[in-house]
Formats: sequence, structure tokens, C-alpha cells
Amino acid sequence: MQKSTTDGVRFQPASDQSLLVYFGEQITLRAHQRVRRLLHLLQREPIIGVRNLNPAYCSILISFDALRLHHAELEAILLGYLERLDAVDLPEGRDMQVPTCYGGESGPDLNDVAALHGMTPGQVIELHASVTYTVFFLGFVPGFAYLGELPEALATPRLDSPRLTTPPGSVAIAGNQTGVYPFATPGGWRIIGRTPIAMFRPDRKAMSFLSIGDRVRFTPISAARFAELENA
Repeated sequence: MQKSTTDGVRFQPASDQSLLVYFGEQITLRAHQRVRRLLHLLQREPIIGVRNLNPAYCSILISFDALRLHHAELEAILLGYLERLDAVDLPEGRDMQVPTCYGGESGPDLNDVAALHGMTPGQVIELHASVTYTVFFLGFVPGFAYLGELPEALATPRLDSPRLTTPPGSVAIAGNQTGVYPFATPGGWRIIGRTPIAMFRPDRKAMSFLSIGDRVRFTPISAARFAELENA
């Protein structure tokens, strides 16, 4: 059963020990800010019995101990948190640069993306690199940041058949999203470039290079500069 609050927030049980909190159905910066505020508040003032918090574009999946909480009880507690959202001061996101070698071996799908949109590869690169993207959330694998929104003119469907593996650092697009693969994993996004930056390193204090709320720009670099940075 779905329940809505007066400000449009919707609760939906996802399992016997998890609850989804929706802030609308569209990917918007307002929904993103509300997700971040609730996440920040729950991290600052944890609810006893809550085990995990998984933010997405317009929702948070809250996992809990079913022996200590039930859905109705958790919803009642969350209503108190939601009433305080507007007063939550969020930490400022960082401005991050991702140097990217576009096309060629680094971006095997660049030409196809250009052809799909009636552009030249250079126009695709220019458009992709012209936007400041927001890190909406991290998921799929550690360090994979979902970045939006891609310019509407570049919105592109996923590959019909996902690759069995993608090189780490692959810069890719799918739908109105863009992102960087941290590891060599299967993937159906269209690869238009590659960065030498390690998106995830377990030996780093901040293991993920990007964090939710960061602002990201992709900076075109040459293959020679890619090699220099990769070997630095």
C-alpha cells in the first residue's frame, strides 16, 4: 500500500524490512535536495533499528530490523523528520574536474552516438563537456556516480546488448544520465571516452572520488595527456 503525506512525499513498503520514501517521480534538483536533506538528517540523528540508507534520484530506500520496527511505526517517525527538512543545512558540494579522452579506443561508441543525433563527434564532445553535472547518488558498484542531467540533445538509449566488460574509467551515457565506470564490469551504457582518474580506491581516505551533491565537469584531454596522467 502506498501512502502520501501532505507535502507530496510518498511511502511504499519495498519488503518486510524495507521502506521507500519518494519525493516525486521526476529527476529534478528539488527532489535531489530533499533526498539529500533527509539522508543528512537520518545520518545525523539515526533511528534505532534502521540498518541502511540507499538514496536514489528521487527516493531513499530505508532498510530496517523487522524485529525492532514495522512499516507504520517507521513512517510515523519519519513524518517528524520530514517536517524539519526545510531547516536542514546541507554540506556544500565540491566542484570536481574529470579529465576525459574522448573517442577512439577510449570512446568506442562516440561515432555511433554522433550519428544517432545527426552530429559530428566533435559536437558531441563539446556538448557533453559543456554541462556542470550533479552527483545524484552512488550505486551499481562502489564509486559509480549517477550524474545528471545530460543535455536533452544527447539523451541516448542504452546498448541493445550490454558489454561483458568495460574498461575502468570509461565515461558513458544512457538516457539522460552520464557516469564513469570505476571497475571493469559488464555494462550497457554507451562509452564515449575514458578518464585516468581512479573513481574508487579502497586505500584512499575518501574511497569514492565523487560524492553525492558534488558538481562535475568533464574536461577533454588528448591521448598523450591521458597516458601521462595514467602513469603519474
